[in-house]
Amino acid sequence: MATESAGILMHKRLGGRLLVLLVHPGGPFWRRKDLGAWSIPKGELAEGEGAEAAARREFSEELGVEIPGPLRPLGRIRQRGGKQVSSFTLEGDLDVDQIRSSEFQLEWPPHSGRIQSFPEVDRAEWFDLPTAREKILASQRPLLDRLEEINVANPFAGSLDAHQ
Repeated sequence: MATESAGILMHKRLGGRLLVLLVHPGGPFWRRKDLGAWSIPKGELAEGEGAEAAARREFSEELGVEIPGPLRPLGRIRQRGGKQVSSFTLEGDLDVDQIRSSEFQLEWPPHSGRIQSFPEVDRAEWFDLPTAREKILASQRPLLDRLEEINVANPFAGSLDAHQ
């Protein structure tokens, strides 16, 4: 059975441009990777946990910030390897210089017997959509398209969500 994950694509408008928040995975495997390596903050659902609750928990774990407000569904995508990701969006702002990611442990270097700690996310950045399309994992690009469709149809969609 495919793994179930959930995540949040935070967005904001700056100078009339739509910007999205992406995270770069921590750890030695991703250290030198950039294009096609970034992601929305996301993670696996715990047993009995709903997608929205998991998305909020993972956002908090990966960035050190709890997010208030209603989430707007962006639908599900299937990532390489079969993982199903339920995604949401929320208009908001976050100082990327203040993120505090939780950590994971990994034997590194491999077969060394040495366990090291690495942040789940080593950095976060705001990107305009053309740049985000280059940076994000290929399987997550449809999320950018869906967000753009929502915002083109209603450029104030994020602001209106709080009133629905």
